[in-house]
Amino acid sequence: MAFEKIGTKSDIPAGTVKVFEVNGRSLCVANLDGAEFYAIDNLCTHDNGPLGEGTLADGLVECPRHGARFDLKTGAVKALPAVRPVRTYAVEVDGDDIAVEVE
Repeated sequence: MAFEKIGTKSDIPAGTVKVFEVNGRSLCVANLDGAEFYAIDNLCTHDNGPLGEGTLADGLVECPRHGARFDLKTGAVKALPAVRPVRTYAVEVDGDDIAVEVE
C-alpha cells in the first residue's frame, strides 16, 4: 500500500475535519491541534451520516445526525447510537503535505 497525498496542513485548520476522496473512499480527516492528523471513514456506522460534517472535540468526531461519537485515533465508538467502530487510516505528514494510506 502507498500513501496518497490529499492536501496540505492549511487545508484543514486546527480543530476541524474535512472530507477527502481517496481511491474511491470518502474519508474524514481531522486536525486535532495543528500537529496531529487522523483519518477515518466518512460514514457513521449507525446510519451512514457524514462524519466530515460533524464536530470535533477531545479527539472525538460527533456525527451530525444522531450524535454518535468516534475516537479519531482508534475508530472506537464512544457514544451511542452507533455500536460498530469506523475504519481508521494511517496518515503521514511530510513538511506541509498530508498523505493517507488507503488500499
